[in-house]
Amino acid sequence: MDFDVLIAGGGPVGLMTASELALAGVRTCIVERLKEPSPFSKALTLHPRSIEILEMRGLGERFKEIGKPSPSGHFAGLKTGLDFSALDTQANFTLIIPQYETEKVLEEHARNLGVCILRDHEVLAFREYEETAELVVQGPDGLSFLTASYIVGADGAGSTIRKQARIAFSGTDANITAMLADVSLENPPESHFYTCVNREGGVVIVPLDDGIFRVLITAPHMPQALLHEPVTLEELKKELNRICGTDFGIDSPVWMSRFGNASKLAEHYRSGRIFLAGDAAHIHFPAGGQGLNVGLQDAMNLGWKLAAKINGRCPDWLLDSYHNERHTVGEALLVNTQIQTKLFDFTREGLYLRELLSGILGFSDVNRYLAEQIAALSVKYKADEKMPEHELNGKRLPDIDLTLSDGTVKRLYTFLRDGRFLLAAFGIETKEFSTIPHVRRIQVKAIDGRPEWNGVKAALIRPDGHVAWAVDESMENAEQLIADGIHRWCGNSHIQSV
Repeated sequence: MDFDVLIAGGGPVGLMTASELALAGVRTCIVERLKEPSPFSKALTLHPRSIEILEMRGLGERFKEIGKPSPSGHFAGLKTGLDFSALDTQANFTLIIPQYETEKVLEEHARNLGVCILRDHEVLAFREYEETAELVVQGPDGLSFLTASYIVGADGAGSTIRKQARIAFSGTDANITAMLADVSLENPPESHFYTCVNREGGVVIVPLDDGIFRVLITAPHMPQALLHEPVTLEELKKELNRICGTDFGIDSPVWMSRFGNASKLAEHYRSGRIFLAGDAAHIHFPAGGQGLNVGLQDAMNLGWKLAAKINGRCPDWLLDSYHNERHTVGEALLVNTQIQTKLFDFTREGLYLRELLSGILGFSDVNRYLAEQIAALSVKYKADEKMPEHELNGKRLPDIDLTLSDGTVKRLYTFLRDGRFLLAAFGIETKEFSTIPHVRRIQVKAIDGRPEWNGVKAALIRPDGHVAWAVDESMENAEQLIADGIHRWCGNSHIQSV
């Protein structure tokens, strides 16, 4: 075989998946159609959960240096914003960062880990065999055939991998057309997040860097026939004047695009040796800037599981859990964005509803609930039914302070840099697990201010920062449960029960 894993698509999702695989020593190659990275800003926002997973891999500070932090987000462009500053995370903000910058950092990270990246190579087809899979690739020197154990389709909404795998992509087609543009504004609005919504349509304007502004326009009269037509500067001026009464001195477009609200989800995220991630698995109206973020989180979920399988450490049920966990998230994503799309209703009743909901967002509990959804901090995976019930099971962990047995205090994410499992033990000996290279062990004395950890004897934290299982000291045969849990999740048959 040429590689262990082949990834179709070299955008952020493909790069993140490849990095997770390479971190575990998996031979990985990305096949990317574009000769050079796209120079356009495209997706602009990194949400708190994405910042958290980047922090887990030691990339957080790099992104904070490049991105512009913002303590707020939005739901359907309502006047009352979402307050991220009150969320239970060290990353209680979003980062405004052009997609090309995100890709630049992730590509550098992937290359440093030894990922092969073939640019100017287009995936034409794949073939799946009993023990391997093969990509048929068109490159500058003609056709080539690359083999691997698995293929990941991170090749966008029009995914060749998804189509050839005949994975159903069901949902609703577009019935709204919108325009997006990065432009200069001679007379920009004063607000950091400007919205103008009335009977004529809706406009959102957000400042970027170097005097550039992101402008989003949607209006009830925009015909679907224009969906695939190029946007013109004159069209932008006309719509801004119609909706806002001014065109803000719009000029010098850097990038202009048109998009719809098609909302579709792959029926399966896995089919044999084929996996889907990112836009190849789910598309939706870009409300709240969730697409890129959910894609990165797909990659974080898939990468360590697929690496463990290739390294002989992953039971089949765990690899299958990629679909079970992330498809559920994809379903929730589509519901969330469809609700937001329906709020772009410019009738009298629709505008009244927007005003009403803006007022309701002023209630802190409501605001927090929606903020956690957009930020992806509310994701909790289904608990392992083979392990005892515990409120921590399946939960995402923030970057909490751990007081270790020697009295030092360290952040949780510092122990997840290398992508291994983390066994956090509270006064129980764990030497019997010292022969498991992919499980890191720490002795924890206390976790202050976190009552859910009271009475925990041990917890296994997954490489993606979710709790695999937790065992309380009050549970019968707690030590046996811990040994069984490590055996079940880490796939080492040589582990001896205590």
